[in-house]
Amino acid sequence: MSRYRFYPMTKDRALQISKWQYEYPYSMYDMDSSEDSILELMNGEYYYALDEHDDLIGFICVGESGRVPGGYAAGIYRDLRKLDIGLGLKPDFTGKGRGQEFLTAVLSFLNNQFINRHIQLVVAAFNERAIKVYERIGFVKETHFRSKYEEKELEFISMSYVKKNV
Repeated sequence: MSRYRFYPMTKDRALQISKWQYEYPYSMYDMDSSEDSILELMNGEYYYALDEHDDLIGFICVGESGRVPGGYAAGIYRDLRKLDIGLGLKPDFTGKGRGQEFLTAVLSFLNNQFINRHIQLVVAAFNERAIKVYERIGFVKETHFRSKYEEKELEFISMSYVKKNV
């Protein structure tokens, strides 16, 4: 049984998550706790995650909320069998070996919620720490593309989950 539980986003949890601050270069994932950030988190495509102590540990998003704008031009969102996801771990827990367990729990939750969907995510190419976790779980790199972030173009990689036969 997973030590993580997932729930539809609430305004209180959205406000907490919107205040998270990551260290550079991961600070690109920061939100600004503005009304727009809260509304994004409350759009019906986000879930928050609690650990076994009922502490907020992370969040996931599905559908359009898990997409990066440059991915449309790269054609990665054409396959409607794929469920696009995004996820975030609380900054206090990043880089501390919790990512693999969290991602495993995310995939278990999503497989129960969205049966027979292939899972796809997009990661910033510089985020080697996350890419290693994704690959260990069974994601494979697919399309490299560029997308505008603030005033510059960044490289991103789409990755698809390939279930391992146990």
